[in-house]
Amino acid sequence: MSNEILYILLPDFAEHEMVYLAEAIASDEFSLKENPKYINKFVASTLDPIKSIGGFRIMPDYSFDTMPDDYAALVLIGGFGWVTPIADKVVPIVRQAIVENGKIVGAICNAASFMAKHGFLNDVKHTGNGIDQLKLWGGENYTNHTGYVHVQAIGDKNIVTANGSATLEFAKELLLLLENDTPERIEMYYQFNKQGFCALV
Repeated sequence: MSNEILYILLPDFAEHEMVYLAEAIASDEFSLKENPKYINKFVASTLDPIKSIGGFRIMPDYSFDTMPDDYAALVLIGGFGWVTPIADKVVPIVRQAIVENGKIVGAICNAASFMAKHGFLNDVKHTGNGIDQLKLWGGENYTNHTGYVHVQAIGDKNIVTANGSATLEFAKELLLLLENDTPERIEMYYQFNKQGFCALV
């Protein structure tokens, strides 16, 4: 199994929603990891630079056409691109990841609503930007209303979902599922960033 974590970025993606996860993958509290368990890679519709909501531009490592078939996890970062036609190109990628390969898939904010829209949340406990948005986006394809849990983030059957304010909780759930570190150290990372330096030191 490849150790790459693939972040799906659409135009006007929410850059802050991947910060805690990407940081914990690449570094510990002291420095960059010499031999990280996983490697962060970015995927977009093309290999051209892709702009975030804040105006940052990231050069993708892969396009939808060149991304590998094997990877450790697929992470859908939220933002405004999930309401555009480009999002339709992600459907077969997610379907292959979940249905065919049983991969770990994370979706935060509008990406969780995208998951509801295409029926990917119908067999798992999940959350997102509220049940009303999931129903609105999901329409007839979203049949698992009772599976919605009103929490910041939740993982079930290799799928992690979160609302747009749950960047840190999203990271924690994925880090645990990926076994990126011991549960104790992942909890320490979570609490340090949640409570702050002054509260803990």
